[in-house]
Amino acid sequence: MITAPDLIAAVGPALFEMVVTGKGDSEVRDVFLADPQEPATGQPGDLVLGLGLRDAEDAVELVERCAAGSASGVVLRTALAHEPTVVTAAEKTTLTLVALQPSVTWAHVVWLMRGVIDRAAAPDSPAAGDAGVHQELFALADAAAAIVDAPVTIEDNQSRVLAYSSGQDFTDPTRVSTIVGRRVPAEVIAHFRARGIFRRLARSSEPFLVPDGPNGIRPRLVVPVRAGGEWLGSIWAVVDGPVSDAVTAELSNAASVLALHMLRLRAQADVARRSAIDRLRTILRQFSPDNPVDVRLPRQPWRVVALGSPDGYDVPQQLDLWESTGRRHGWSEPQLADLDGNVLAVVTDTDGPGSWNWLQKLVLEQAPGTYAAAGGPARGPADLPSSRAEAVELLGLVRRGVAPGPALRVEDAWHVLTVHRAVTSLDTTKMDGPLATLLRHDIEHDTGYVETLQAWLDYPGQPQRAARSLHLHTNTLRHRMKRIGEIAELDLSDPRERLALQLQIAAVRTEH
Repeated sequence: MITAPDLIAAVGPALFEMVVTGKGDSEVRDVFLADPQEPATGQPGDLVLGLGLRDAEDAVELVERCAAGSASGVVLRTALAHEPTVVTAAEKTTLTLVALQPSVTWAHVVWLMRGVIDRAAAPDSPAAGDAGVHQELFALADAAAAIVDAPVTIEDNQSRVLAYSSGQDFTDPTRVSTIVGRRVPAEVIAHFRARGIFRRLARSSEPFLVPDGPNGIRPRLVVPVRAGGEWLGSIWAVVDGPVSDAVTAELSNAASVLALHMLRLRAQADVARRSAIDRLRTILRQFSPDNPVDVRLPRQPWRVVALGSPDGYDVPQQLDLWESTGRRHGWSEPQLADLDGNVLAVVTDTDGPGSWNWLQKLVLEQAPGTYAAAGGPARGPADLPSSRAEAVELLGLVRRGVAPGPALRVEDAWHVLTVHRAVTSLDTTKMDGPLATLLRHDIEHDTGYVETLQAWLDYPGQPQRAARSLHLHTNTLRHRMKRIGEIAELDLSDPRERLALQLQIAAVRTEH
């Protein structure tokens, strides 16, 4: 399912602005075009488009009718959506209110949104996937090539090739390697960046000519693709020289059409990503054999890894950071989700990108300031929730410096976890026995006998090391231990009593 806020976020600010979030918890089932002359607002769950409204009074009436009809939200032109009376009506009825940029036609909105809604309804269905949009992009590339009479590529704002025209055989080596690699080669990007090409693309909507360059790079006519001020990508045509104004104008018109297709492709990809995260989140939370969740995972065994990022990042930002980092280092399909405030990954127990060995090396060598704590092996989906719980628990200890980081498995810290679980189960407010007596004595007489006892227990049979840890002479340590025996009834020859004292001391230290 997809809600109105999720749908608007998927398309992005190029077309829409969220004015009132409202409840935002109902599924968007379809798009309905409201007629101001008719009372109908579609079916419950429809996202209503308010076209043909004359003034704020009409808009308020539509908002109230949509709320009464259980619509998932209403979309209005920017001017009407920001009218105070309209905003108040939406807030009062807790209806999601969205502003549409003035330059976009309602027909384009319907086409775009229905594509995204269909993708959300069947995220794994090829018929509802991205294939249709990709085919349209290739058709647009051929159309642009026909306009300029030159080979064309369509690229996103990360220099990834989305589509290309036919007839690329007679261009230059750079264009061939771009198409084969599905992205512009790094050395070519560096060349264009040095000439300010990408800075110009990000700031301007005007087409421009890039002169020829080293290593046989031929001239390029570059047309920015923008929507609502947002730079989405560009059209690159390999040309022999300057192009006429008429051809440039036609390419600019093609770029306007292309912008909507790129928005739809991005929105559908975002919906697919959200769906994958939701399903992975479900199976990490709790395994239910009666309600199996279809999650695309690599071959088991797996591990769930709790991931930590530098301070200052919220959970969505951490999720984006880890996804981009993983992809940049070769993990083509990162298995990531957020759950209860934690960013989690499912990795394999083998080698290569997406494995624990690979992730551990990444954290240690390539991602300073990050943490990774891996739970135990999961042989099947039923084991994933327990592996997740271990990973989250271990990450908390790594962050606090109790367990050595920045990357480790639960098998490497089983003793730390065991002690931590035992310590956290103790209620220090109800502590009794000899330690309680020593604590009271330290408070009343300003002594440090608990610290002395801890050092003695930490270094059994090694009084010199215990004394050095306290910066004391060995005889002073022995004298203190004799005094401790007089204050509290201790039998330090009993291993169970020594263990109990260590756990109690650890519990007190953890609290303070």
